[in-house]
Amino acid sequence: MKAPALRRLPALLALLLPLALQAATWTVRPGEAIQPVIDRAAAGDVVQVERGRYAGNLLIDKPLTLRGLRRPTLSGGMQGDTIRVTAPDVTIEGLIVRDSGDSLLKQNAGIYITPGSHRAAVLRCDLVYNLFGLWIQKADDVRVEHNLIVGKREYGSAQRGNGVQLYDTKGARIIGNHISFVRDALYVDVSHHAVFRGNRLHHSRYGTHYMNSYHNLWEDNDSYRNRGGLALMEVRDQVVRNNRAWGNSDHGIMLRTLQDSVIENNVVAGNARGFFIYDVEYAQLKGNLVVNNQVGVHLSAGSTRNQVEGNDFVANREQVRYVGARDETWGAGSGNYWSNYLGWDRDGNGHGDVRYEANDLVDRLVWRHPAARLLLASPAVQALRLVSQQFPLLRAPGVVDPKPRMRASHPNWNEWNAKPSPSSTEP
Repeated sequence: MKAPALRRLPALLALLLPLALQAATWTVRPGEAIQPVIDRAAAGDVVQVERGRYAGNLLIDKPLTLRGLRRPTLSGGMQGDTIRVTAPDVTIEGLIVRDSGDSLLKQNAGIYITPGSHRAAVLRCDLVYNLFGLWIQKADDVRVEHNLIVGKREYGSAQRGNGVQLYDTKGARIIGNHISFVRDALYVDVSHHAVFRGNRLHHSRYGTHYMNSYHNLWEDNDSYRNRGGLALMEVRDQVVRNNRAWGNSDHGIMLRTLQDSVIENNVVAGNARGFFIYDVEYAQLKGNLVVNNQVGVHLSAGSTRNQVEGNDFVANREQVRYVGARDETWGAGSGNYWSNYLGWDRDGNGHGDVRYEANDLVDRLVWRHPAARLLLASPAVQALRLVSQQFPLLRAPGVVDPKPRMRASHPNWNEWNAKPSPSSTEP
């Protein structure tokens, strides 16, 4: 070893030795209390809890790791927060955390992460029978990964808390969680630059209730058997891709007052309304499968200047319910597929020679008299559709696709068509 390196060695050891001496592992066994061990532990220590049942409400006020060995149970005794975190760099993993208090006013939670508790991590825990599963406020770069969160099933929706509540945060990572029987599975407000990936959200009011938040990614999430699947409101700069929203009793994906966002490659199936689009501008909706909904898309409130291309609208009872004073053009670039399109493709370019009109006279006739569907392929009905195009006074404004595709781009659409419609299961 060269002389300069030798001279630096004592200084390096001086830095590393205190860290090694400070890091300690404490073990809590059944019959012992956890809080006194946390109080004695130093910053950076690990507190291990052996399998068993432990009662009490914990306060973690220093950076440390609280780790369960073979999934011990911690019960808050139906009072307060079962675990309250007031320090940064706290990791909680491998625990069953349950029985918080019931105060909506005090926001009782299984784990309450208070302002300033940055870089908290909750990993592979079961948070069950708490009012709120996780309450996270003004804490940045928080990780919530691979947890099971189940609320108080017998409570009415309004009396429950949310599964994960994020307020005024940045950089959160909400990944691989399974959340059910809460008010809203994910409630997100004023939280930016976050990733929501691989979560399963069901039997709640909203799978996701989301407002006033920007620059976030929603990817590969399943929202089903809720009243509403994914609700994005008062937001911009979102990427919403490869999600599945099905069997929700109101809407699959709600886009309300949204700008500058990409909504792509999602499956929206078997909902009362597939997409509910209200006051949306400068968005790209592309490659989505909208199948077997009572209403494929409910479009209103001046939702214009959007690019809607390459989507498949299949077997929806009503493809588009449009509220507007003039036609809205979709598919001007590459077109969309509409399963009820009756046109032809004489030149074989994959696009219909006659434009598709979502709210034409025939559609309105079928909405009023569903039995008329039996005649959709008849020459008389096709002639009626042609007449309505030639005489604009007979048609109402609607969505118009000038390049309707002749084939769906999702070959497996029939698998989603078989998904059950919304049930009366209590959310």
